[in-house]
Amino acid sequence: MGTLILVVGLPGSGKGTLIGHARQAFPEFVYPVSWTTRTIRPGEREGEVYHFATKEEFDSAVQNGNFLEWVTIDNGTRYGTPKEDFIGPLKAGKNVLRELEVEGARAMRKLLPQARVVSIFLPAGTWDDLKTRMLARAPMSEEELAARKTRYEKEVAFEQEADYVLKNEFGKLEETKQKFAELIRTIIKS
Repeated sequence: MGTLILVVGLPGSGKGTLIGHARQAFPEFVYPVSWTTRTIRPGEREGEVYHFATKEEFDSAVQNGNFLEWVTIDNGTRYGTPKEDFIGPLKAGKNVLRELEVEGARAMRKLLPQARVVSIFLPAGTWDDLKTRMLARAPMSEEELAARKTRYEKEVAFEQEADYVLKNEFGKLEETKQKFAELIRTIIKS
């Protein structure tokens, strides 16, 4: 069985950026495409990291049992983890690398007890650091920012549950990418 490496953190913590780096550094890994009902952002492409589904398409996939887990976050956006994109490759001995929110990571450990699941948590730094990153990525209403802050306060506790913690310090992206690749190599060798 392969290893499932989960990159876990709050929105804006750098998960997507580090997964993008891993795609280049570890092309032999499997990078499953999650489903989401959120709007596509500038620079994103359908089917690369996410399948952008309508709420109706998402509901149908839930009813058909297509997801290992799915979650609705504070703004009503839904994310789902397709079963076959994970189970098949892991059984075939392939390593799977995926970004997930805290709730999804907790669920994956329970849903795949037979698999080797390793989590890397990216603390987002201070709330102000995270807010700056999120607003640089896409505009948000005051309501959405308040909900994200509440979530931030709850989810930073995952750091204690994670197998590894990798600090993604503001302004040190290249250094973080290097440390991330080294950490993945360590996980695969162990």
